[in-house]
Amino acid sequence: MAAPERRAFAHRINRTVAAEVRKQVSREYGNSPQLSKKRGGIPQSVPLTEVVEPVDFEEYLSSHLPDAEPGPLRDLVEFPSDDLEVIHEPRDCRTLEPGVPEDGKQDARVRDAVQVYTENWVIVQRKYQRLSTMYNAITTEKQRDRQKGLPRQVFELDEVAEERNSQGDADDLKRCSASLDDTPRGSWASSIFDLKNSAADFLLRSLLVRTAIEETDRTNEELRKKNRHSEVLALYPAPEEDEAVERSSIPEVPKEHFGQRILVKCLSLKFEIEIEPIFGSLALYDVKEKKKISENFYFDLNSEHMKSLLRAHSAHPAISTLARSAVFSLTHPSPDVFLVIKLEKVLQQGDISECCEPYMVMKETDTLKNKEKLEKLRVAGEQFCNRLGRYRMPFAWTAIHLMNIINSTGLLERDASESESDRRGTWNERKRKAYERMSVGEEVCSFSNFRPATLTVTNFFKQEGDRLSDEDLYKFLVDMRRPSSVLRRLRPVTAQLKIDISPVPENPHYCLSPELLHVQPYPDLRVRPTKEILEFPVREVYTPHTTYRNLLFVYPQNLNFSSRQGSVRNIAVKLQFMAGEDPSQAMPVIFGKSSCSEFAKEAYTAVVYHNKSPEFCEEFKLKIPANLTDNHHLLFTFYHISCQQKQNTPLETPVGYTWIPLMQHGRLRTGQFCLPVSVDKPPPSYSVLTPDVQLPGMKWVDNHKGVFNVEVLAVSSVHTQDPFLDKFFTLIHVLEEYTFPFRLKDVILTENNMESELKSSVGNLRVASLESLVAFSHQILNKLIQLIVYPPVIAGQIVNLGRAAFEAIAVMVNQIHKSLENSQDQHGRNHLLASYIFYVFRLPVAELNLPEPGMPPQSGPIQYATLSRTTGRPVSLNLSRSKSISNSNPDLTTTPNSPDEEVQKIISSKGIDRSHSWVNSAYAPGGPKSVLRRNHPNSSTDLKQAAERAPNRISSYLEGSTFPPAIPMRPTTRKLLHEELALQWVVSTSSVREAALHQAWFFFQLMVKSMAHHLFLCDKLEAPRKLRFPGRFVDDISALVCTISAEIASRCQKDVELVERLNSSLAFFLNDLLSLMDRGFVFLLLRSYYKQINNRLLTTQNPNTLIGLRMDLIRITCSHEHYVTLNLPCSGLSPPASPSPSVSSATSQGSAFSSHTQDQRVANMFELSVAFRQQHFLAGLVLMELALILDPDAEGAFFLHKKAISTLHNLLCSHDSDNRYMDRAVRAHVAQLYLPLIGIIMDALPQLYDFTDTHNQRGRLASVMADDGEGDGSTISQSVAMAIAGSPLPHAHRSTVFQMPSVPPRQYSMLSAEGSRNLLVCFLWVLKNADEAVLHRWLADLSALHVNRLLDLLYLCVSCFEYKDC
Repeated sequence: MAAPERRAFAHRINRTVAAEVRKQVSREYGNSPQLSKKRGGIPQSVPLTEVVEPVDFEEYLSSHLPDAEPGPLRDLVEFPSDDLEVIHEPRDCRTLEPGVPEDGKQDARVRDAVQVYTENWVIVQRKYQRLSTMYNAITTEKQRDRQKGLPRQVFELDEVAEERNSQGDADDLKRCSASLDDTPRGSWASSIFDLKNSAADFLLRSLLVRTAIEETDRTNEELRKKNRHSEVLALYPAPEEDEAVERSSIPEVPKEHFGQRILVKCLSLKFEIEIEPIFGSLALYDVKEKKKISENFYFDLNSEHMKSLLRAHSAHPAISTLARSAVFSLTHPSPDVFLVIKLEKVLQQGDISECCEPYMVMKETDTLKNKEKLEKLRVAGEQFCNRLGRYRMPFAWTAIHLMNIINSTGLLERDASESESDRRGTWNERKRKAYERMSVGEEVCSFSNFRPATLTVTNFFKQEGDRLSDEDLYKFLVDMRRPSSVLRRLRPVTAQLKIDISPVPENPHYCLSPELLHVQPYPDLRVRPTKEILEFPVREVYTPHTTYRNLLFVYPQNLNFSSRQGSVRNIAVKLQFMAGEDPSQAMPVIFGKSSCSEFAKEAYTAVVYHNKSPEFCEEFKLKIPANLTDNHHLLFTFYHISCQQKQNTPLETPVGYTWIPLMQHGRLRTGQFCLPVSVDKPPPSYSVLTPDVQLPGMKWVDNHKGVFNVEVLAVSSVHTQDPFLDKFFTLIHVLEEYTFPFRLKDVILTENNMESELKSSVGNLRVASLESLVAFSHQILNKLIQLIVYPPVIAGQIVNLGRAAFEAIAVMVNQIHKSLENSQDQHGRNHLLASYIFYVFRLPVAELNLPEPGMPPQSGPIQYATLSRTTGRPVSLNLSRSKSISNSNPDLTTTPNSPDEEVQKIISSKGIDRSHSWVNSAYAPGGPKSVLRRNHPNSSTDLKQAAERAPNRISSYLEGSTFPPAIPMRPTTRKLLHEELALQWVVSTSSVREAALHQAWFFFQLMVKSMAHHLFLCDKLEAPRKLRFPGRFVDDISALVCTISAEIASRCQKDVELVERLNSSLAFFLNDLLSLMDRGFVFLLLRSYYKQINNRLLTTQNPNTLIGLRMDLIRITCSHEHYVTLNLPCSGLSPPASPSPSVSSATSQGSAFSSHTQDQRVANMFELSVAFRQQHFLAGLVLMELALILDPDAEGAFFLHKKAISTLHNLLCSHDSDNRYMDRAVRAHVAQLYLPLIGIIMDALPQLYDFTDTHNQRGRLASVMADDGEGDGSTISQSVAMAIAGSPLPHAHRSTVFQMPSVPPRQYSMLSAEGSRNLLVCFLWVLKNADEAVLHRWLADLSALHVNRLLDLLYLCVSCFEYKDC
């Protein structure tokens, strides 16, 4: 056997030169393998480890007008004109009515609330973003859909296998030649032993006809393309989702919070005897938490005859009070929840035990026997109804343990479609559901999917007059769960209450909201409604308010009139909501209960017979008016009710008065109150004082001691009920209305102390209750942003609150994030805050004083408000300028003595020149030059013209620096929010800066939407990108990105989670900027980031972490929907200064795969030359990362290989499925961006997994290109490869199988089978879609050595993807 010979591609080119280059790079860049990559043997000015200076994108587009006709190819040149749009989307309203106060006078709180809860969503939308891999991921489900309709492939291999299995004769198998097993059935060859039965072959008439080779090639080419699937990656498995760091989702629309909902229907209520009307109420209680967790639902199941007994005391009942079914909500389901049913009856003479006796003794079967007694009871009941019909008394109660309902009925099987949707949901949906499961946890019980149940409650417990409090009720409920309950030994009140309990359907009909608004769908207003019952959650619910709600609940608890002189026994408390002190000023805002009017001016508690110290179990629900003043108050009047009719004795006698002023120092008063009770009527002007004040000439019960306990609870999206938030909003409203002086508790607000009080209040937002902070987060953020954009004017002076507001936002966002860690997406973005930015946030707009028609405009230069005053700035931020900065930092009047060292270190020596070309590399971040900027191209004349084009929109510029006289608080200057945020972030220090870093995504997204909305308001969405934003803002963005990049590089080993989130936040920010700013400038920001990371790579002990972060950032940035356009796919590879397609050889990177005679322009297309990386900047970065990580000298970890290959695979899958790139010519231009991939994979051939049948376990061709190795480890027949290539064999004799060399092999970082397969399919995609003419020109100049390697690579592809018998 001949000695093993080396494969052709094992010969190394310029071995000595390559070794010397590696040594030289190692000396230049240290020992870091990732920084020592230089492909080829020709020294380069810009190695792969450094990012080249990109072309000036905007200037290139303006100087290279597209030659193509309008169509798909022309669309590759520039973004669509409608790429960015601002949509004002009406928010969905659950109810048929708007649900806000009717037109009339509204206080400032209500006015703000109505505006926030009714204004349209403002959505900045990138119209084509749905085509990016962020929102249009290539998933397994989509791949299946794309594969539908493909013909089923039948392979001879399977047919032969079936034929073998069907043959049972072993002798026939022995006679069959192994070489004949692979022939088709019915052919002559397979029937050689049975010629008589064999079928004739088809005649090949053209077999002997002479045909030109070109014609044969053309025919074969057409046959190969016949029935070929155009989208090759549709036949391949979808990219792995583990590396899909770019995935994002549109935040959910802010909506009203609901827990798990159950529907309770009251069907019937029957007693053994029917002598009087009985009224019921339902409510949920949590025994463990000892809390009432819902409002009361009142129902009336009396017969028409019983109802007629009370018609003298009630008007025509409103349909909303006739409801017999209710929807309860449970945010925190618990096995300790009870549905408590309470019954009341009309007040009558006698205590509760006496009144219950007939119901406990008499039976329906004894009707004839007790006919006379029943008649007397009916007559007495009718009399009491006529005389005392407006008063109630407690009667009986019972409770249903909801957990027993679930256990007895069982759970419904999950809907098949629902489970299928859970399984097949999108990646973001599955992520969101996983986070929801993490946040909620597996609940002990669920009230959302149990089987409906109809219950018949037969036993009620007599209500005891001295045990009416909630504390007594909790004791009874705990006792009910015990086997030997004391309650079960008591004689019950026999009745039959039938109720139906079931989960709420998806869209229940005929529902009323807690405010009695009709919830959609509500087809017929005449149908008996179902009421939605308001929940009082056991624990805090962190959800922003999105609807107007302003309700008040009053709970009288107990009264002590033991020391009250006179006949005071049957006590009823009347509640009135008073707008003033005159009796006529009682407001009809008290919700009716059942079978009555919808709203009432007064309501009474139930009466406990002959009790001077009664307890109450009453709930009053009120609607808070829109204009709440200091005169509004709750008035409680105590009456003695005369149950026994006597001559000259009034029905009710007032025995006391007390009140609660609802507004005090700008706050709604709620909570527990222990009030003294006055015997006399309150004097004039009492409403502005509390009853605790000792008023002269008044007589009080028990010497002015507190004798009446009452609780006031507000469920309001208007009043915060937090002292710090209340003060903040009060100060804002005082400032807006300019109502000086204003008394705020012990402080009188004046123009002199308003600024200090406001700054103090803004700072104290951090100590507010988290639940209130989240609930009112939309309004708080709006007000803080308004303080930044429109600085208030006090006493003619602008009060600069930019820094204080920025700090408050940073602290608030960080506090919400930390407290709600389970409410985040995979990038650490809080859902509530993300939805605020996406839907709610808008730039505040106020009308400026425009000149009257015909009047000349004010003279003077037009300026940005942000630049209206000269102030100092830290030395580290003097980015090629020496003049004024934002006036939002009045404290920075001089240069600080100790500016932030890190920012100074990073930025102080860098500047950006925007005098001519905004992306001139000499003035880019990190550039060596720093010169003063010349006049900005956006002149004052241009700005005036822009203002004239949009007279109805708010301009972001000012006419001069003087402000016209106006209302003192009227905003007279407007700042640009994105500019202020960028500046404040850069100059922030200590804890504020740390908080901003932790929530960088929030400020980045806020800046992006502000920028887009600003362009929309100024009608500049179609303006040239270089003229959209001033150079000052561009410099601040540069400084900010540089700072963030430095933080990522320096913290990568200390706080991995923070750095990952910061890195992804910066990546998404850069992705967004590509749709808004000068794209060449954004490329420079990417280059600045790379420099920061690469500098850190030289000193870090674990470079793979930083490299992984860098790969993640470039993957997210490249997920832009116009990624192809950003790479200038239709441009020739030439420097931006020259339109010539040729490039200098000095700037071209040498290729190991091209000869010196090859056309240089074509060569540049197939290698990562400087020209290629400049023109196709983003694609060059992607391929650069892949080339560096596949470098034989690189210490590439498995996860880095996976990241680099996955990024490439994901991009190509996106291109393959994108309808914009279906045209063949367009596909060729897209594939042109990846032509260097061919050389990269050919170079990495020894590292690929060996898919051939005789592969070695340690990987394919591990010794190829070894520095000193001789021989080859291939199993590919070189003679076959050379014959296919049309080249003569270099040796007369060559073995068919090559042996592994005996010398020690060079160690490579081997790729896994999966990684190799993904890399090979990307290679095939490029070959399939690339321009054939370009490929031919490149192949024609390849040497036989490199053709061999390409054939080896193709053979490996065949081995990898060929169909194998399973």
